[in-house]
Amino acid sequence: MRFRDRAEAGRELAGLLKDLHDRGELPDPVVLALPRGGIAVAGPVARALGAPLDVLVVRKIGAPHHEEFAVGALAADDPPLFDLATLARLGLTEGRLASVVERERRELRRRERRYRGDRPPLDLTGRTVIVVDDGLATGATARAALRHARRRQPARLVLAVPVGAPESVALLAAEADMVVCPLRPAGFCAVGQWYDDFAQLTDAEVLDALDAPHTD
Repeated sequence: MRFRDRAEAGRELAGLLKDLHDRGELPDPVVLALPRGGIAVAGPVARALGAPLDVLVVRKIGAPHHEEFAVGALAADDPPLFDLATLARLGLTEGRLASVVERERRELRRRERRYRGDRPPLDLTGRTVIVVDDGLATGATARAALRHARRRQPARLVLAVPVGAPESVALLAAEADMVVCPLRPAGFCAVGQWYDDFAQLTDAEVLDALDAPHTD
Protein backbone atom coordinates (compact mmCIF):
# COMPACT_ATOMS: atom_id res chain seq x y z
CA MET A 1 0.00 0.00 0.00
CA ARG A 2 1.19 3.49 -0.93
CA PHE A 3 -0.44 6.90 -0.93
CA ARG A 4 -0.67 9.06 -4.05
CA ASP A 5 -0.05 12.18 -1.99
CA ARG A 6 -0.68 13.68 1.43
CA ALA A 7 -4.28 14.57 0.57
CA GLU A 8 -5.11 10.92 -0.12
CA ALA A 9 -3.33 9.91 3.10
CA GLY A 10 -5.35 12.52 4.96
CA ARG A 11 -8.62 11.15 3.60
CA GLU A 12 -7.64 7.63 4.65
CA LEU A 13 -6.79 8.83 8.13
CA ALA A 14 -9.92 10.98 8.30
CA GLY A 15 -12.14 7.96 7.66
CA LEU A 16 -10.62 6.06 10.57
CA LEU A 17 -10.86 9.02 12.93
CA LYS A 18 -14.45 9.79 11.85
CA ASP A 19 -15.45 6.24 12.81
CA LEU A 20 -13.87 6.72 16.25
CA HIS A 21 -15.55 10.11 16.62
CA ASP A 22 -18.95 8.68 15.69
CA ARG A 23 -18.49 6.01 18.37
CA GLY A 24 -17.91 8.74 20.94
CA GLU A 25 -14.20 8.04 21.42
CA LEU A 26 -13.00 11.48 20.25
CA PRO A 27 -15.31 14.04 21.90
CA ASP A 28 -14.80 17.78 21.36
CA PRO A 29 -11.81 17.37 19.02
CA VAL A 30 -9.20 19.89 17.95
CA VAL A 31 -6.60 19.04 15.30
CA LEU A 32 -2.97 20.15 15.55
CA ALA A 33 -0.88 19.76 12.39
CA LEU A 34 2.90 19.53 12.38
CA PRO A 35 3.86 21.78 9.46
CA ARG A 36 4.77 21.78 6.83
CA GLY A 37 3.91 18.25 5.63
CA GLY A 38 1.39 17.46 8.33
CA ILE A 39 -0.92 20.30 7.35
CA ALA A 40 -1.92 18.62 4.07
CA VAL A 41 -2.87 15.47 5.98
CA ALA A 42 -4.59 17.33 8.81
CA GLY A 43 -6.92 19.36 6.56
CA PRO A 44 -9.11 16.37 5.55
CA VAL A 45 -9.08 15.16 9.16
CA ALA A 46 -10.32 18.49 10.52
CA ARG A 47 -13.05 18.70 7.85
CA ALA A 48 -14.27 15.15 8.55
CA LEU A 49 -14.51 15.85 12.27
CA GLY A 50 -15.81 19.41 11.94
CA ALA A 51 -12.92 20.38 14.20
CA PRO A 52 -10.79 23.51 14.46
CA LEU A 53 -7.33 23.23 12.91
CA ASP A 54 -4.16 24.80 14.25
CA VAL A 55 -0.44 24.27 13.80
CA LEU A 56 2.07 23.06 16.32
CA VAL A 57 5.49 24.01 14.98
CA VAL A 58 8.18 21.50 15.88
CA ARG A 59 11.75 21.43 14.61
CA LYS A 60 14.01 18.47 14.28
CA ILE A 61 17.50 18.65 15.82
CA GLY A 62 19.66 16.85 13.29
CA ALA A 63 22.99 15.15 13.76
CA PRO A 64 26.04 17.12 12.53
CA HIS A 65 26.80 16.39 8.86
CA HIS A 66 23.58 14.33 8.65
CA GLU A 67 20.81 16.81 9.37
CA GLU A 68 17.95 14.54 8.28
CA PHE A 69 18.77 12.11 11.09
CA ALA A 70 17.00 13.37 14.21
CA VAL A 71 18.74 13.22 17.56
CA GLY A 72 16.12 15.43 19.21
CA ALA A 73 13.46 18.05 18.60
CA LEU A 74 12.07 21.41 19.76
CA ALA A 75 8.48 22.50 20.33
CA ALA A 76 7.48 26.10 21.12
CA ASP A 77 9.64 27.50 23.93
CA ASP A 78 10.12 24.11 25.55
CA PRO A 79 13.66 22.90 26.34
CA PRO A 80 15.13 20.69 23.61
CA LEU A 81 14.13 17.05 23.89
CA PHE A 82 17.07 14.78 23.05
CA ASP A 83 17.24 11.06 22.41
CA LEU A 84 19.97 10.38 24.95
CA ALA A 85 20.65 6.85 23.71
CA THR A 86 21.22 8.15 20.18
CA LEU A 87 23.51 10.92 21.46
CA ALA A 88 25.59 8.35 23.32
CA ARG A 89 25.76 6.05 20.31
CA LEU A 90 26.98 8.90 18.10
CA GLY A 91 29.39 10.30 20.69
CA LEU A 92 27.50 13.60 20.86
CA THR A 93 26.70 15.87 23.78
CA GLU A 94 23.97 18.45 24.23
CA GLY A 95 26.67 21.12 24.42
CA ARG A 96 28.03 20.22 20.99
CA LEU A 97 24.56 20.68 19.56
CA ALA A 98 23.93 24.12 21.09
CA SER A 99 24.44 25.96 17.79
CA VAL A 100 22.09 23.56 16.00
CA VAL A 101 19.45 24.08 18.69
CA GLU A 102 19.72 27.86 18.41
CA ARG A 103 19.42 27.77 14.62
CA GLU A 104 16.35 25.53 14.76
CA ARG A 105 14.82 27.69 17.50
CA ARG A 106 15.12 30.74 15.23
CA GLU A 107 13.46 28.88 12.37
CA LEU A 108 10.71 27.61 14.68
CA ARG A 109 9.90 31.16 15.80
CA ARG A 110 9.96 32.43 12.21
CA ARG A 111 7.44 29.79 11.16
CA GLU A 112 5.19 30.45 14.15
CA ARG A 113 5.08 34.15 13.29
CA ARG A 114 4.45 33.37 9.62
CA TYR A 115 1.71 30.81 10.17
CA ARG A 116 -0.11 32.28 13.13
CA GLY A 117 0.48 36.02 12.94
CA ASP A 118 -1.41 37.61 15.81
CA ARG A 119 -3.70 34.62 16.41
CA PRO A 120 -3.16 32.99 19.80
CA PRO A 121 -2.85 29.18 19.96
CA LEU A 122 -6.11 27.32 20.46
CA ASP A 123 -7.07 26.48 24.03
CA LEU A 124 -6.60 22.71 24.43
CA THR A 125 -7.81 22.42 28.01
CA GLY A 126 -10.25 19.56 28.44
CA ARG A 127 -10.46 18.76 24.71
CA THR A 128 -9.51 15.77 22.60
CA VAL A 129 -6.31 16.88 20.88
CA ILE A 130 -5.34 15.05 17.69
CA VAL A 131 -1.73 15.64 16.64
CA VAL A 132 -1.31 14.92 12.91
CA ASP A 133 1.80 14.50 10.77
CA ASP A 134 2.46 12.93 7.37
CA GLY A 135 4.44 10.04 8.84
CA LEU A 136 6.53 8.77 11.70
CA ALA A 137 10.19 7.88 11.26
CA THR A 138 12.32 8.23 14.41
CA GLY A 139 9.43 9.82 16.30
CA ALA A 140 11.57 12.66 17.65
CA THR A 141 9.35 15.53 16.45
CA ALA A 142 6.13 13.72 17.35
CA ARG A 143 7.40 13.07 20.88
CA ALA A 144 8.25 16.75 21.39
CA ALA A 145 4.84 17.74 20.00
CA LEU A 146 2.95 15.32 22.24
CA ARG A 147 4.78 16.40 25.37
CA HIS A 148 4.13 20.05 24.59
CA ALA A 149 0.45 19.37 23.92
CA ARG A 150 0.15 17.30 27.11
CA ARG A 151 1.30 20.27 29.18
CA ARG A 152 -1.66 22.23 27.80
CA GLN A 153 -4.03 19.91 29.69
CA PRO A 154 -6.10 18.12 27.06
CA ALA A 155 -8.66 15.57 28.21
CA ARG A 156 -7.27 13.09 25.66
CA LEU A 157 -4.21 13.13 23.44
CA VAL A 158 -4.17 11.27 20.11
CA LEU A 159 -1.34 10.88 17.60
CA ALA A 160 -2.59 10.26 14.05
CA VAL A 161 -0.24 9.51 11.14
CA PRO A 162 -0.88 7.63 7.87
CA VAL A 163 2.35 5.63 8.01
CA GLY A 164 5.02 4.95 10.60
CA ALA A 165 7.95 2.78 11.54
CA PRO A 166 6.51 0.01 13.74
CA GLU A 167 9.07 0.52 16.51
CA SER A 168 8.40 4.27 16.64
CA VAL A 169 4.64 3.72 16.77
CA ALA A 170 5.15 1.33 19.69
CA LEU A 171 7.37 3.79 21.57
CA LEU A 172 4.98 6.70 21.13
CA ALA A 173 2.09 4.67 22.51
CA ALA A 174 3.57 5.64 25.88
CA GLU A 175 3.28 9.35 25.05
CA ALA A 176 -0.27 9.46 23.64
CA ASP A 177 -3.54 8.06 24.90
CA MET A 178 -4.14 6.62 21.44
CA VAL A 179 -2.04 6.19 18.28
CA VAL A 180 -3.86 5.85 14.95
CA CYS A 181 -1.52 4.64 12.20
CA PRO A 182 -3.05 2.45 9.47
CA LEU A 183 0.23 1.60 7.71
CA ARG A 184 3.13 0.18 9.73
CA PRO A 185 5.38 -1.51 7.16
CA ALA A 186 8.16 -3.80 8.31
CA GLY A 187 10.39 -2.45 5.54
CA PHE A 188 10.11 1.17 6.67
CA CYS A 189 13.14 3.35 5.84
CA ALA A 190 11.71 6.84 5.33
CA VAL A 191 8.29 8.47 5.25
CA GLY A 192 8.66 9.60 1.64
CA GLN A 193 9.02 6.06 0.30
CA TRP A 194 5.30 5.48 1.00
CA TYR A 195 4.12 8.42 -1.12
CA ASP A 196 4.15 8.79 -4.90
CA ASP A 197 4.20 12.58 -4.46
CA PHE A 198 6.10 13.77 -1.40
CA ALA A 199 7.01 17.26 -2.57
CA GLN A 200 7.84 19.74 0.17
CA LEU A 201 5.05 22.18 0.97
CA THR A 202 5.61 25.93 1.00
CA ASP A 203 4.70 28.43 3.70
CA ALA A 204 1.99 29.76 1.38
CA GLU A 205 0.39 26.30 1.13
CA VAL A 206 0.39 26.02 4.92
CA LEU A 207 -1.39 29.38 5.19
CA ASP A 208 -3.94 28.38 2.53
CA ALA A 209 -4.71 25.19 4.47
CA LEU A 210 -5.18 27.11 7.70
CA ASP A 211 -7.51 29.60 6.00
CA ALA A 212 -9.67 26.90 4.37
CA PRO A 213 -13.02 26.00 5.98
CA HIS A 214 -12.79 22.92 8.20
CA THR A 215 -16.40 21.80 8.25
CA ASP A 216 -18.16 19.50 5.82
